[in-house]
Amino acid sequence: MLEHFQQQQIQVNGVTINLRRGGEGPPLLLLHGFPQTHVIWHKVADELACHFTLVMPDLRGYGDSSRPPGEPKHVNYSKRVMAQDMADVMQALGHTSFFVCGHDRGARVAHRLALDHRQAVRKLMILDISPTRTMYEATDKTFATMYYHWFFMIQPAPVPETLIANSASFLLRSTLGNWGSNGAQFIDAAAMAEYERCFCRPDAIHAACEDYRAAAGIDLEHDRDHDTNRIGCPVRVLWGEHGVVGKLFKPLQDWQAKCELPVSGKALPAGHFIPEQVPELLLPEMLDFLR
Repeated sequence: MLEHFQQQQIQVNGVTINLRRGGEGPPLLLLHGFPQTHVIWHKVADELACHFTLVMPDLRGYGDSSRPPGEPKHVNYSKRVMAQDMADVMQALGHTSFFVCGHDRGARVAHRLALDHRQAVRKLMILDISPTRTMYEATDKTFATMYYHWFFMIQPAPVPETLIANSASFLLRSTLGNWGSNGAQFIDAAAMAEYERCFCRPDAIHAACEDYRAAAGIDLEHDRDHDTNRIGCPVRVLWGEHGVVGKLFKPLQDWQAKCELPVSGKALPAGHFIPEQVPELLLPEMLDFLR
């Protein structure tokens, strides 16, 4: 998978970031989410590479990137630190300004990247999230039921780590199937095998929990700057009409409140995993916005 792209590992910000890169044109950083890796882009990467120089990393804690133990207050998995990883990676590759597209947790990293590194991010595409703070502040029984993992994975270690490790493959496949809204048939066997290889190990499970613990704590502290610090670049948001975000939130309005410029976007006929479920619909949206 992604055999046309060069694999590379870069040491930045105290961790090693694994990535694939290739293509021609202006740089485009693609950021995956939970519980996946950079492989989520495999259905759109070849076409995108005809127009952009792609950089597809594994976020810290995911894939074959470093999975450091969590620190007090989970600071080393804050989106601010993870965004710094990505800024440093792009700088190491010679890209001082670039486009960004992020899905799920990767979109949360991309959000912080656009705030903390305003001069670097030229345009931002966000896939199937509303802002973290907005979603937590709107929590009710329906949201807590549908996104139970937001509240389960933030419990103190080693409770969620131990329970997930008892059947990590089951949780992974259940998550991909349920959030896909129509099972996990859209995920190629090779991609599923890669997700299982990377997720079903104790240090990866711990890292994912730390990611969510940071989101419920230190990230919310950092997000208080939204009242005065808004995204300054053009933003387009896409979401799955059958997913939780599409059903419970108003992504266009939610993101407009965080941005200086008008936000564009729309729902696509998908669940959560847009890059793998409807790549044929995502591609023209990306090309239209980013070119």
